[in-house]
Amino acid sequence: MSDQLIITLGREFGSGGHAIAVELANRYGIKLYDHNLLDAVAAEKNVDVETLRRYDEKPKKLLFSRSQNGFSSSAEENVAFLQFEYLKKKADEGESFIVVGRCAETVLGDRPNVISLFVLGDREVKCKRVMEVYDLSERDAQFKMERHDKYRKQYHNYYCKDKWGDSRAYDLCINSSRLGFDETVNELEDYINRRRKMFK
Repeated sequence: MSDQLIITLGREFGSGGHAIAVELANRYGIKLYDHNLLDAVAAEKNVDVETLRRYDEKPKKLLFSRSQNGFSSSAEENVAFLQFEYLKKKADEGESFIVVGRCAETVLGDRPNVISLFVLGDREVKCKRVMEVYDLSERDAQFKMERHDKYRKQYHNYYCKDKWGDSRAYDLCINSSRLGFDETVNELEDYINRRRKMFK
């Protein structure tokens, strides 16, 4: 069994996907790449991280950008490709990690030790969680959920052949609302452990 473990985790907003990724990273003792991925990219490329953050996981503005000779005028696209290349580099170096979003199930999909997950949830449960976490009214929570998922979907579907949230694009999709946080993590850990035994 190979020692390298790469977990990619896509998620609906409010599903608790990020918190689940944090717990899985802790259980396996591996690095978590989410927003901090920009810190690593900025340090490596010697650029301002706050500039990168403005364009993180944002869909490309097709009307105001163009590509020529392999170069893009789109800041969103350039930031995306910087992150994709960084993840590929870390995977090629043999690092184990879990990455949240960033089209990682596609970007790293050709690696043999990748397990791709997608966390979704019931709308009512997600809304309640967003209301509590962000101290929002139900209406504002629903708006925030819809906006974030819209951007994630547009971002993902621009760079990936498989559609965001389509079960065929992932090894396992799980509804965190049904089991709750702890049992969802336990189920994912069990699946990951069984899959790891198949790694060469």
